[in-house]
Amino acid sequence: MDVTGVSTAGTGCRGVSEILNRVGDKWTVQVVVALRDQPRRFNELKRQVAGISQQMLTRTLKTLERDGLASRTVVTRTPPQVEYALTDLGRSLAQPLRMLAEWSIANLDNIHQCRERYDNEQ
Repeated sequence: MDVTGVSTAGTGCRGVSEILNRVGDKWTVQVVVALRDQPRRFNELKRQVAGISQQMLTRTLKTLERDGLASRTVVTRTPPQVEYALTDLGRSLAQPLRMLAEWSIANLDNIHQCRERYDNEQ
């Protein structure tokens, strides 16, 4: 068992940690959320994910594609366009990420109050 109470028998903590680091990454979360409802082109994604650089978006999309969470499709138009979409595996990740985001929003004020109380006691 790991710290989350999930059995890691046969997978090893290192493998689980690697996946959790990937899916918990700031940019991964935002890109998955941006792709949740529909495929998007690169520049559309860049506009949706505030603060992401072109290089970081490219790197994130390649990693998502490599991990099987997103797909890249060349649309034959003039000029050709590339669309990114979540795969079935990526869509299965979108729901828990949405729940985590909702939890974060619901508890944001409480967490800020706890931080302030802690900082004042130090």
